[in-house]
Amino acid sequence: MRRTVYTEDHESFRALAREFVERELAPKFQEYEDAGRIDKAVFAKMGELGLIGLQIPEEFGGGGQTDTFKYNAILTEETARACTSLGSLRVHQDVVTPYILEYATHEQKGRWLPGMANGTLMAAIAMTEPGTGSDLTGIRTRAEQREDGAWVLNGSKTFISGGANADLVLVIARTSAYDPDDRRGGLTIFVVPTDSPGFEVGRGLQKIGIKSQDTVELHFTDLVVADADILGEPGRAFEYMSHNLAQERLTIAVNAVSTAQAAIRLASEYAQERKSFGQPLSSFQNTKFVLAECSTETTAAQAMLDQALEAHDAGELSPADAARVKLFTTEVQGRVIDNCLQVHGGYGYILEYPIARLYTDARVTRIYGGTSEVMKTIIAKDMGLSARRS
Repeated sequence: MRRTVYTEDHESFRALAREFVERELAPKFQEYEDAGRIDKAVFAKMGELGLIGLQIPEEFGGGGQTDTFKYNAILTEETARACTSLGSLRVHQDVVTPYILEYATHEQKGRWLPGMANGTLMAAIAMTEPGTGSDLTGIRTRAEQREDGAWVLNGSKTFISGGANADLVLVIARTSAYDPDDRRGGLTIFVVPTDSPGFEVGRGLQKIGIKSQDTVELHFTDLVVADADILGEPGRAFEYMSHNLAQERLTIAVNAVSTAQAAIRLASEYAQERKSFGQPLSSFQNTKFVLAECSTETTAAQAMLDQALEAHDAGELSPADAARVKLFTTEVQGRVIDNCLQVHGGYGYILEYPIARLYTDARVTRIYGGTSEVMKTIIAKDMGLSARRS
């Protein structure tokens, strides 16, 4: 089906992104997978070409596309098309940057955004802690204010995407005692330079997929943060974190649909080349039916996603609708890529074939950004399905 969400300007940007991915990223991607992170020089090159910092105002060196997410979506689509990824760049660009744009003071923006726009200052966000999972109200990392106004940060975080490559980390910490009657209160966002004394990058976490995305534990020991490095107002972090959830889930959905499309292309090409019992695999009814089903599901997911892209640019994508899009597209992604791997037979299980990497990379999308179960809870609440009462 013909897509209508993109203009000629978008397609010109796509051509630039595709050329960069094919020239600079794809030939070295296995090296980055083996290293467990993307070389930061890649991000600087992208900054020079204007491929990142797209939503940052021109005043701060960005692309000035402050009212659209579509250029970000195209970059994700093109990396997926090449069966690659840009590691933690999506976190830097699609998750962290909106926090700075929305809640930083003009002075803070002047310090952080130029480097974030040109790819020389990479950022991550540290929410999750051991034992808390999706329950951010259980955060135990603490920050206590000294008499001179500075804050002293102590605690640990885990599953931090981009934590090894980052120059700045947005750390969510508790700044007032836990109140069971106000579970969402008392949390504050601190913007912490990673070269601060007391900041430690812990062990890199060995994942089954998305290996080019550096994922680590972080530890803070008596780390001093200036009061000027608080993002927004103290105690309002939970409210702030809710602000960008729709875009965070939308970027996961874009990747889900794009990788499903890549898997269908790989399986179709393989089925036409591979022979079984003297005939191309693509000539068998089962193969044709499986790939037809995959194509149909992915087309439906694309239509749903495109509607969400339009709604997001219009400021109308609700948290519940973002949850619907993430739930549907990631579940489709899982089914489609699994079926496409099956078409490859035993070769699909060999990492030499890109379908194997797509398979392992896809599994986490139903977990991070809010699990599928959390998405269903949000959707059910939006439907007016109340919690069971005793």
